[in-house]
Amino acid sequence: MSNSALSPLPSADRPDVAARLRDALLGASFTADGLLELLGAPAYAALARSEVVPALRATRGDTPLETLVRLFLLQQPVPHARVADVLSVDACLEAGWLTGIGGDEAAATVDIRPYGGPDGEDWFIVSDLGCAVGGAGGIGSREEGVVLGVGGASTTLAGITVRTPVAAALDLGTGSGIQALHAARHATRVTATDLNPRALHITALTLALSGAPAADLRAGSLFEPITADETYDLIVSNPPFVISPGARLTYRDGGMGGDDLCRTLVQQAGDRLAEGGYAQFLANWQHVEGEDWQDRLRSWVPRGCDAWIVQREVQDVTQYAELWLRDAGDHRSDPVEYQARYDAWLDEFEARKVKSVGFGWITLRKTGAVEPSVTVEEWPHSIEQPLGEAVRAHFDRVDYLRATDDAGLLAGHFKLAAEVVQEQVGLPGAEDPEHVVLRQHRGMRRATKVDTVGAGFAGVCDGTLSAGRILDAIAQLVGEDPVLLRDRTPAQIRLLVEQGFLNPVE
Repeated sequence: MSNSALSPLPSADRPDVAARLRDALLGASFTADGLLELLGAPAYAALARSEVVPALRATRGDTPLETLVRLFLLQQPVPHARVADVLSVDACLEAGWLTGIGGDEAAATVDIRPYGGPDGEDWFIVSDLGCAVGGAGGIGSREEGVVLGVGGASTTLAGITVRTPVAAALDLGTGSGIQALHAARHATRVTATDLNPRALHITALTLALSGAPAADLRAGSLFEPITADETYDLIVSNPPFVISPGARLTYRDGGMGGDDLCRTLVQQAGDRLAEGGYAQFLANWQHVEGEDWQDRLRSWVPRGCDAWIVQREVQDVTQYAELWLRDAGDHRSDPVEYQARYDAWLDEFEARKVKSVGFGWITLRKTGAVEPSVTVEEWPHSIEQPLGEAVRAHFDRVDYLRATDDAGLLAGHFKLAAEVVQEQVGLPGAEDPEHVVLRQHRGMRRATKVDTVGAGFAGVCDGTLSAGRILDAIAQLVGEDPVLLRDRTPAQIRLLVEQGFLNPVE
């Protein structure tokens, strides 16, 4: 389908109406907390699974909040008189937020989803009809140009983004505007781009309805709308990263072969970053027969950038194809058509010798270092969001370790990170453990094996004594040569710092 099949959007040039609508939504507690209280946890959780029946049952009354939920979140027509009790119907009809049905009912032209900001802000994410509930899973069939609401990928990227105050931020492929909305909290100037003009329109609505400053909105693919002399302190993108045969759906299919879109995005970001700036992306990448996937990703990193790449999940090609066929609602279509599309997907992978597809995060930081640091790792385990501060701290530790030799490590002072616990693993009744594990309960929630010296060292790191003095004390305690202990321990200290178990003390 073309964009003409999609409903007309509200005017983006009526901030007065958006402000009045925002006041009405807040006045009725049409917020994330208000929805949870109204619907109850089971119905609220069902919305995330794209199931609306429990929410419909919970909104059969005539309170202002129930009216707004049915209107803007559940896409139900509501009697004109009931809407008039809650908001300015005539203004919303004139500005296009509502449309009249049958003379005595009103219906929303867009979905509006309450969204809680990181500091308790009450924000509202605008999306196309049928796209707010459950994000990408909210509608059964997709139309070209459709703009989705908030899905798991959106919140993941928002959670891992470094949130330091910056002069200029770029949201590339803005969609419904959630990343631009987050960036507006800590960036003086926000630029948002998208290949889909409808997405830029909806981003403007999201920002206005959330009470955020307007962004500089530009149409175009990848970095095309950005002039050669423009650089940014922060670049974020949840791009259309799906590796698919063709570009049927704008919101997910990049239109380039294989993982070329993600590669191009990463490679071009280096020239757009200001010194010390961060670029953070979600991405898919191919696992190709005879090729190390980590080497593939290292080759993407542009010159002059440190990188931290984390693979969170891997799917074989059949799982991957089925996931995105279901996402588009193709499993509900004609079985013959579904099988043909499935077959085309596997043909594409077979031609490229792709055996599986990885998903994860890519973070770049512009650096003047002679030898940039590139870390590529697999971490499918649970983490604690938001992770932005942990990402920033990772690169701070990279700087420290790059500038500090072993002598500097021994002269340095360290402090054990918060909520690190020690676990001793061994057979019941054994005098000594087989090994000792340090485990984080914050951030990446890493675990690492250490020997008894490493465990003892970490346990007394409170920033008061230098590493060398602590090792001398341990050597005396265990009867070991202090010189030999100083020689062999810096590698273990370096690993503990690198993984965030120990933090250097200035």
